[in-house]
Amino acid sequence: MKDHIAPLLIKLIARLPLGVLRFMGSLIGRCLWLLNSRAAKITRENISLCFPELSPAQQQALAKQSLQETGKTAMEAGAIWRHSWQWLDNKIVAKEGDDLLRAKLAEGKGVLVLAPHHGNWEVVAPYLASVARLTAMYQPVENPKMDELVLAGRSKLNISMAPTNRKGVMMLFKALQAGTIVGILPDQVPARDAGGEIAPFMGQPALTMTLVHGLIQRTGCAVCACYAERVPGGFKMVVIEADSAIYSEDQPTSVAGLNESVAACVRRAPAQYQWEYKRFRRLPPEYQRRYQLK
Repeated sequence: MKDHIAPLLIKLIARLPLGVLRFMGSLIGRCLWLLNSRAAKITRENISLCFPELSPAQQQALAKQSLQETGKTAMEAGAIWRHSWQWLDNKIVAKEGDDLLRAKLAEGKGVLVLAPHHGNWEVVAPYLASVARLTAMYQPVENPKMDELVLAGRSKLNISMAPTNRKGVMMLFKALQAGTIVGILPDQVPARDAGGEIAPFMGQPALTMTLVHGLIQRTGCAVCACYAERVPGGFKMVVIEADSAIYSEDQPTSVAGLNESVAACVRRAPAQYQWEYKRFRRLPPEYQRRYQLK
């Protein structure tokens, strides 16, 4: 019974107008702040590490705003999964860099799109799929009913979901070789056995995936970064050039370029990044900054 409750609530909430969902998300973020939740503590810690130039008061203000933006992302997700592309397309009120994406795609070598946990990342896949065939990795949700809802929401339109295993990686290679788009969430901490490299992110050492480097070197694809910034009335799609270092044959240099590409997105709208994620974990002892929360 409990497996059915969350999907049912999401389906009901998804019927609400976008403005109402954002208001509710903002309230959730305020509650997380007032309750000094785990998410609030991690957000404050990450922001203090990544923005040492800000005063304590400025760091607190950014952390509080970030939690509200995270709440909005959570509340918007169901609506994005449940509605059609036509509905979502009407909510995309501006596009920056759309011509850049299409120009890279026209080169015929495939485009690897870095889509960090910034803005509302659920919007990015449908947008990319409206431009060309998209292949993206998918980690199943433990709740089978919830997994069914999420997978259906993310697989519509022109999207192929690849499992997070060797078969899925081969799907990514084939999609790039076919000249289509591959979407990667580049700012997740890789598992210990999944291949990772220590590289700076926002001035801090961070364990970072090496998959992107491998895809670039084996396919010669083009790379860009993309996010959906939350703006009044909907979303602004932003596509920017990846840092040039990402194309380096040297793996540490390439991985540093990946993190700088993500950081370039974050700096444009820092409150809309998912700061409650423990980005600086799984570091070896010589690098480790210990979180206050284990």
